Amino acid sequence: MVGDQSAEDRLRRIVEELYPLRRSITGPGVRDTLAVVARELPLTVREVPTGTPVLDWFVPEEWRVHRATLTGPDGRVVVDWSDHPLSLVGYSRPFNGSLGLEALQAHLHSLPAQPDLVPYRTSYYRDDWGFCLPDRVRASLPEGTYGVVVDTELFDGSLTYGEVVVPGETSDEVLLSTHVCHPGMANDNCSGIAVLVELGRRLAERPRRYTYRLLFVPGTIGAITWLAGHRDVVARVRHGFVVTGLGDAGPLHYKRSRRGDTATDRAAGLVLRDRGRGEPELDFSPYGYDERQYCSPGFDLAVGRLTRSLHGEFPEYHTSADDLSFVSAD
Repeated sequence: MVGDQSAEDRLRRIVEELYPLRRSITGPGVRDTLAVVARELPLTVREVPTGTPVLDWFVPEEWRVHRATLTGPDGRVVVDWSDHPLSLVGYSRPFNGSLGLEALQAHLHSLPAQPDLVPYRTSYYRDDWGFCLPDRVRASLPEGTYGVVVDTELFDGSLTYGEVVVPGETSDEVLLSTHVCHPGMANDNCSGIAVLVELGRRLAERPRRYTYRLLFVPGTIGAITWLAGHRDVVARVRHGFVVTGLGDAGPLHYKRSRRGDTATDRAAGLVLRDRGRGEPELDFSPYGYDERQYCSPGFDLAVGRLTRSLHGEFPEYHTSADDLSFVSAD
């Protein structure tokens, strides 16, 4: 950790270092991401083996990419995963062969309304593969035979997550969580990781009544895995926040817990109202980020979510336009 940097410099440096890492819900990109966090905070990294039952889910196979290219009839490489991590559908199964354009189209993803952007797509829990590309490029593809190389591995490995516990005067806990699985996007969610790192740094420097637990987990399955293995800790959680999408210029939004009237919800609402900027408070819904896991009926924790522009409601969301120019240290 660089002690003489300003908070803005620290946040920007972490986002810039995280942005190019090729993350998914498992694999080397998550470990590389957690290694960045571990240089800043006393992070404990956990590995949970493939096949481990976690509530009514199972830890999936680990995924690793070696190479992925789509070559046109003229021998020109149309898509190359090495150029942008969103170019390959996340968790694509291995495939090596030739396809005509009509058959290939079922494995291509683009955004006709945003023809210059690459979308983010995944196939975590189905047997499929695919490429993502600008619609302008897709529309220009000529008839003919295309060469497909998806050199990936799915194997019995593990799911990786990290946690930091900052002890307080009491064992009652505040849970702070962010996801570490999205590749090639700066706001979603390099910004959340950077903010949680900075928050952990500041918490460690001040007196604390509560114990604070910072979680860096793959989205959905990571939170489920943590909940399944920490029922003793869950009983001590009094408050919590999921932090994500905090780097863009939109207003802050606070999404209440499922209960809607916890001390967490009241405190967050008071802060937003005191800021006097008309920043919205939202009711809970199961659509979103890991607040849906922490607030699920079997746990019903006092966990809300803090974000800026809402997921799915800004044009850069889950596209290649969510790059370093889209976020600022402010």
